[in-house]
Amino acid sequence: MSAPTSKPTVTEREARQVAEAAREQDWRKPSFAKELFLGRFRLDLIHPHPMPTDEATQRGEEFLAKLRDFVETKVDGALIEREARIPDEVMTGLKEIGALGMKIETKYGGLGLTQVYYNKALTLAGSASPAIGVLLSAHQSIGVPQPLKLFGTAEQKERFLPRCARTDISAFLLTEPDVGSDPARLAASAVPDGDDYVLDGVKLWTTNGVVADLLVVMARVRKSEGHKGGITAFVVETNSPGITVENRNAFMGLRGIENGVTRFHQVRVPAANRIGPEGAGLKIALTTLNTGRLSLPASCVAAGKWCLKIAREWSAAREQWGKPLAHHEAVGAKISFIAATTFALEAVTDLASQMADEDRNDIRIEGALAKLYASEMGWLMADELVQIRGGRGFETAESLRARGERAVPAEQILRDLRINRIFEGSTEIMHLLIAREAVDAHLSVAGDLIDPDKSLQDKAKAGANAGVFYAKWLPKLVAGQGQLPYSFGTFKHDVDLSPHLRYIERTSRKLARSTFYAMSRWQGRMETKQGFLSRIVDIGAELFAMSAACVRAEHLRTQGEHGREAYQLADAFCRQSRLRVEELFGRLWTNTDELDRKVVKGVMSGTYEWLEDGIVDPSGEGPWIADATPGPSERENVHRPIR
Repeated sequence: MSAPTSKPTVTEREARQVAEAAREQDWRKPSFAKELFLGRFRLDLIHPHPMPTDEATQRGEEFLAKLRDFVETKVDGALIEREARIPDEVMTGLKEIGALGMKIETKYGGLGLTQVYYNKALTLAGSASPAIGVLLSAHQSIGVPQPLKLFGTAEQKERFLPRCARTDISAFLLTEPDVGSDPARLAASAVPDGDDYVLDGVKLWTTNGVVADLLVVMARVRKSEGHKGGITAFVVETNSPGITVENRNAFMGLRGIENGVTRFHQVRVPAANRIGPEGAGLKIALTTLNTGRLSLPASCVAAGKWCLKIAREWSAAREQWGKPLAHHEAVGAKISFIAATTFALEAVTDLASQMADEDRNDIRIEGALAKLYASEMGWLMADELVQIRGGRGFETAESLRARGERAVPAEQILRDLRINRIFEGSTEIMHLLIAREAVDAHLSVAGDLIDPDKSLQDKAKAGANAGVFYAKWLPKLVAGQGQLPYSFGTFKHDVDLSPHLRYIERTSRKLARSTFYAMSRWQGRMETKQGFLSRIVDIGAELFAMSAACVRAEHLRTQGEHGREAYQLADAFCRQSRLRVEELFGRLWTNTDELDRKVVKGVMSGTYEWLEDGIVDPSGEGPWIADATPGPSERENVHRPIR
């Protein structure tokens, strides 16, 4: 028995096949966002706004009150930032109030909160300290509880979930030093040996890994007699012999997170700890992320609310040229953007979360859009706050406090939010993932036409199927409710939102026509047009956010909760969003994509290397990617369990 000593070598096509095999193939439930990309505005899928049950609301509100008291009295966000560590007593306190078990069923000792209230709790905790939000999210959104909830056996749930609910912190380990969003090259191995598997490999950026008691580890099982093989998921005890946390990583933001490098050397894991069958690891990971990604929008909602509060208070106190800062149009536009976008992000997050709770719709696209849109817009809001604060926005809270001013950590929130555009699927990867799902209907009927491995007979059959599909679909993209002047009239009150809903309907059809035209034009080369696909996805994200904002405004109006103000914010957001949409449509066909590719070739071939003259490079020595050869660790174990 020996561990592999080199990474699998795979072609681009093989890597795509691995990713394709891992995605959920069927659409058993309706999807609002999928329909949106197909030119069908199914408002009935999200309106009236879905609601939690009274029992779920009561349970959620009771915990939020307890959590609020805890973070207000026990959490010092400035201390966590200063010392780059969440104090052990804070982690212990979180365990005691049940924060580790928010999403775990009550029968396993958890709180049994809905996704809606789980995200509200993350918003609240993250506003006190983003590092605490990440700790709780990494543990429950992608750590041991969620995969076991979806794919675990009854015995596994009985063994592990009570521990996760009250005492044990968990982490999710997929990324490796040379493997990020391309899991086909995963090198960590799990070799069957009797009733065990033996794990070898190195995992990078293991959030919670430094303090975790339980791990979800993705490793490759080689195909052999009696073993299907493939990337497989395991629950691993962190105190198992052969596990070494070799480094606690430090970052530009989220300074308090316990993120590390974990090495496995001949680690024995019982076969009973395998989650699902061999080869199901990536599918488990992707399915877990469908709802797991919703924790990131929750953190962005927290950031937006705080940015709005600081922008309001500061812009009233600070005067320039004889009047408050907010009354200058250049600053006022930024405040309006922050307010309207915060409203929309909360609308998107609550809607997607409630849809996840109902389990009536397939939300794989909605969850991905929420993550993509919130991470991008959250960053922009924080950047605008720093600009509004001016020099004080660039100054640290500690420095502000030292010279006698309010310690506002504007620069910190900018640093803390930056990672959201990268982890749990970078913006670039999210664009490709969503684009693949958005064109699934087309590939289902016409994919064989552009597949070079398909026979002429298969292509002929696909051509016939495509003809039937498009004969029915294309005529429906010509006209719709968006062209009727009085449609969506129930959204017309003090402020009229019905024009925005008509715009969404018309634009959805335009988006579908643009996608079809591009597929007809580029066919098999469509997957290489990443700039085009990104803009298609961004348009869809704006339309989804506009839909959520309008539905939330109407919901708040019917509930008697700030309905007039909600309509005003929804109107402002939709008007801002429509400008972005029109710009994106213009850039679908008028852009520098082709020229950019030529410049990139020149850069990579050294043609423009002269442009780098006149500087010194302050980077240190060392390889670009650390060596991750399997073997025993030569470093001290910095694992620090919290007891």
